[in-house]
Amino acid sequence: MPFVESTHAADGETAAPTLGDVAALPAHNPALDEKLVHHSGKHAHGAEVVNEKEYYSDEKSLESRTSQDSEVQYVNGEPVITTGRDVSKYLIDVRDDGDPAITFRSLFLGTVFAGLGATMYQIYMFKPVQMGVSTVFLLLLIYSVGQVWAKFLPTAKAVEGTRFAKLGPTLHFINPGPFGIKEHTISALVASTAAYGSSSVMNFAVQRLYYDTNVGAATAVLSTFSTGLFGYGLVGLLRPLTVYPSEMVYWGNLPTVSIFQTLHYSSEGNAKRLKLFWTSFAAMFVYEVIPAYMFPVLNGVNVICLATQKAPAGAVDVITNLFGGTNGNEGLGFGAISFDWQYIGSIYMSLPLIQQANSWLGIAICYVAVMAIYYSDTWNSKSFPMLSTSIFSANGSVYKQSAVFGSTFTLNETALEQIGLPALTGSNAWHNLTANLAIGGLVAHCILFWRPYVIESFKHARAGTQPDPHWQAMKKYKEVPWYWYIGLLVLSFIAGLIVVIKGDTTLPWWSYIVALLLGAFVTPFSTLLYARLGNGIATNQLMKMVGAATNPGKPVANLYFSMWSHDVISTSISLAGDLKMGQYLKIPPRAMFLTQIWGVIVGAVVNYVVMVSVVTSQREILLNPRGTNIWSGQVVQSLNSSAVTWSLAGKLYGPKGPYFLIPMALFIGMGPTTIQYFICKRWPTIRGFRLDNIMLPVIYMYTAWLTAGVNSTIFSSIIVGLVSQLWLRKYYPGWYRKYNYILGGALDGGAQVMVFLLSFAVAGAAGKERPFPNWAGNPAVGNMDYCNGNGALE
Repeated sequence: MPFVESTHAADGETAAPTLGDVAALPAHNPALDEKLVHHSGKHAHGAEVVNEKEYYSDEKSLESRTSQDSEVQYVNGEPVITTGRDVSKYLIDVRDDGDPAITFRSLFLGTVFAGLGATMYQIYMFKPVQMGVSTVFLLLLIYSVGQVWAKFLPTAKAVEGTRFAKLGPTLHFINPGPFGIKEHTISALVASTAAYGSSSVMNFAVQRLYYDTNVGAATAVLSTFSTGLFGYGLVGLLRPLTVYPSEMVYWGNLPTVSIFQTLHYSSEGNAKRLKLFWTSFAAMFVYEVIPAYMFPVLNGVNVICLATQKAPAGAVDVITNLFGGTNGNEGLGFGAISFDWQYIGSIYMSLPLIQQANSWLGIAICYVAVMAIYYSDTWNSKSFPMLSTSIFSANGSVYKQSAVFGSTFTLNETALEQIGLPALTGSNAWHNLTANLAIGGLVAHCILFWRPYVIESFKHARAGTQPDPHWQAMKKYKEVPWYWYIGLLVLSFIAGLIVVIKGDTTLPWWSYIVALLLGAFVTPFSTLLYARLGNGIATNQLMKMVGAATNPGKPVANLYFSMWSHDVISTSISLAGDLKMGQYLKIPPRAMFLTQIWGVIVGAVVNYVVMVSVVTSQREILLNPRGTNIWSGQVVQSLNSSAVTWSLAGKLYGPKGPYFLIPMALFIGMGPTTIQYFICKRWPTIRGFRLDNIMLPVIYMYTAWLTAGVNSTIFSSIIVGLVSQLWLRKYYPGWYRKYNYILGGALDGGAQVMVFLLSFAVAGAAGKERPFPNWAGNPAVGNMDYCNGNGALE
């Protein structure tokens, strides 16, 4: 799964009863983990494999293996999946059939569908809600084509004993036989890596939209190649800490792993899973055209909005700000229920309940904080829209940054005196402040709370050991030497240096080096949080601050500084998650190495091409501070506003500036976490509640989760999380283990296939829009949820 920045739409023991049996992040217990015994055998190809009976097909085997485990909670004889250790032991099969991974077929299909994955990713970057491209969507299409390939193309066996026998090796090269799980995984990971390895392309979109600079394809590709491979080099060196241990789960990948094994491991139980999968996929595929195109009101049904159509104008404005949320930057969406799965997604069926519970607390604070900031006129909020990531002049108009920075992308002090300083909306200022709180809290939490785990992981790394059963099963494969990753770091450094020196980046070479060092420092902290909780912390505010200090008055330089620091981190997290998937599915490490490098290269090209297409066809909408319910420029607007305002850091964020509290929040965020740590040392639990279940960095991040984009999906997401992670997982663990991730992946796949088709067929991604006829479920004017305050009907 990708690491998604929190622009929202724009890193022990069983938990206390209050949170249920959540992932409480315990330290490893080697004595228990070493109870797992693997019986070795030989695959037909001669490779050594693990032949432990898969729990998918042998429920009695599962029961016998878990009956002596006293640390696991059982309901009706089924283990409740709580920790990363439980995932490794009971949820993911340790089976390895030793089938080939790198073949012509796997690389060919991976490359073809890499174009599709990168295209989908780039489209969603211009949507009002940022959603990751589901690997399920890609793996299903690859599976279908792979099966057809294996069945209908001739094999070497077809020409044995004939006059065409000499063609046998060629035919085997093209079609080696059945489409196995490892070929399938390699193809899917090439495609997903291509999508998630090129987030830096958005910086080039900013230059096109706000600076009228068309960055050349060679510069763009070389830049994304540099950030992607530098991130991968870091991932490789950090594997013993962020990939190998059981607690490094990458929860969002579990539906994908479960589907891979269901599709390829035949059994009676898997036949039922497969039937559920395809039924759910087809149903969602057909259904998604309704909320996404024909009946967009279903994206957010709010009773309050519908019941206040005749309220006074002033009251309607307040109602829209709090309850409206189906259109981009309309309002906070309080109480809205969404029926559009593309914006809900299966991620809430995967994230640990502890993460979700902390996020809910943050969202509750967000409703209060954003409304209070706006109506108290903090940061002069009433002069601007309540929600927007754009920057404004003091009179409320969009800021004329081109006049201030000119064609050289450097501050013109005379023009600045005439036009004045830019201003942030109150909600955007709050977002920046809480982002810094989260970064400070993240560093403090990792150092204070997770220090024992880090020390233990380093001990395992030095000793070359690891109790995780999947890591043990991978020991038969040749590992990737550390110097291969060092080589990647060197190559990516040189590629980036060429761009800095030859391209229009305005970034000095020494500042480029500082950016890489900063990204390398933050990467372990962000990856630890993401791997253990399934969600990261947006660290780009820290990068903007340092970039401002090293490049004052240069917004474009700030963009590139962030690219080689924050984007390195986000890429590292995505690639680390893929490495974990490779460990779960027993993909040889050297095959993974080739796969991810190739995916990064393909993604660099495709993301750039798609970005140019969307920016060219939807330019006016992307520049609009509000956008529409289909297209939104909030990501590029946020990137631009941060770059511009931080380039004026001394005037805006200095001791006498209006936003001085924002940089100070970085240090303020460390304080509460430090206090929490010492309270936990003295009182680990209070009335049965474990205090270390409170994740302050996560809470901070979600206290600004609703400050941009479409917010009508929040309540539906919470409902999905409660049903899956509390009700099903705790009271029906058998059903949860067998079907939860399959169902989530199927719903994602069906929705995203339809959204992909609609984006090009009717939504204008290819240049021409074909809107659905207007009716009550698709109003011609106003907001989709009928919360029509703030001039929506004008």
